[in-house]
Amino acid sequence: MKLLLYIFIFSTLNPILAQEVDRKTLPVRGLAIAAPDQESLERFLTFIEEELAPNGINTLVLRIDYRYQYQSHPELVLDGALSEAQVKSLVKVCQKHQIAIIPQINLLGHQSWHSTASKLLQVYPEFDETPSVELPEKYEWPNEDKLYCKSYCPLHPEVHKIVFDLVDEIIEVFEADAFHAGMDEVFYIGEDECPRCSGRSKAELFAQEVTKIRNHLASTGKRLWIWGDRLIDGKATGIGMWEASMNNTHQAIDLIPKDVFICDWHYERLDLTAVLFAAKGFDVVTCPWRKADLSDKQWEQMQQFRVSTTATMANHFNGMLQTVWTSAGNFMDLYYGDKPNKDPNGNQAACFKAFLEKASKYQ
Repeated sequence: MKLLLYIFIFSTLNPILAQEVDRKTLPVRGLAIAAPDQESLERFLTFIEEELAPNGINTLVLRIDYRYQYQSHPELVLDGALSEAQVKSLVKVCQKHQIAIIPQINLLGHQSWHSTASKLLQVYPEFDETPSVELPEKYEWPNEDKLYCKSYCPLHPEVHKIVFDLVDEIIEVFEADAFHAGMDEVFYIGEDECPRCSGRSKAELFAQEVTKIRNHLASTGKRLWIWGDRLIDGKATGIGMWEASMNNTHQAIDLIPKDVFICDWHYERLDLTAVLFAAKGFDVVTCPWRKADLSDKQWEQMQQFRVSTTATMANHFNGMLQTVWTSAGNFMDLYYGDKPNKDPNGNQAACFKAFLEKASKYQ
């Protein structure tokens, strides 16, 4: 009896013992993909039933953006957007299989793609951080304007009223406990031409926007997820401008709340930045895309992180999130072999099949 008492007292004083977790499983085994359109919805529901659920997928990040029939701002709805009833069919099948849905709307960055502005900037052009930069008829990279995707101005006094209406509505209809705000590849921030942002620290602007979104969600008990690239020092790590930051936003890593959930995407190498986020106190998942051999190594790496460190750190290494960068319909065509893979640099469908094998192993 004394021995049991000593163990109990020691465990309450020692956080490593008190927070011990099952290190053999990976808590998050997820897929991040564009929400299906109306035409591909039924097929996607079957995909969840027959492919995701049986193979241990427990998290589905759905990029919604403006493909839902918002009641709060119908002026921002794209053609073919999902109705409330159609969303509820997604919710029902995911709840049946205990798959958490995390809806995503790209905030701050990714407010344009190639030559097309996002619906937000089309309807509210006054939110544009760089109105002098015109979208070209034919997009090419690199270009003189250093344009990849536009951003909205985080200091515009009206922007958050609009986007938070959308966030609140999409969380409610999906019955979600978390929201993914994107926040990746933000190249336009704190620009000299902006009357509100000029001269301000890019890191502080980024941190303030993350914190503002996080606080809005936290007020109703919801959690913020974001991509992690803007919080990594692209120069010090040698990772560069795409999977990390070269405009000093990385300094925001020490300025944002620690309960922000980080999706750490790396598509070319076995980078170790999940350790950076975990050591800073963030929960993190690693995100592959189109290289099955790399994805396999990332799975093994994540599991090794969990078994080879303290329980406190192990708790932060949350698992894996496969990313898909095409429409849901096109991805299912690739997955089922209805279309050939034409990507010379990889195969995201083949990568996901390898991902599912690992997901089954680590559930």
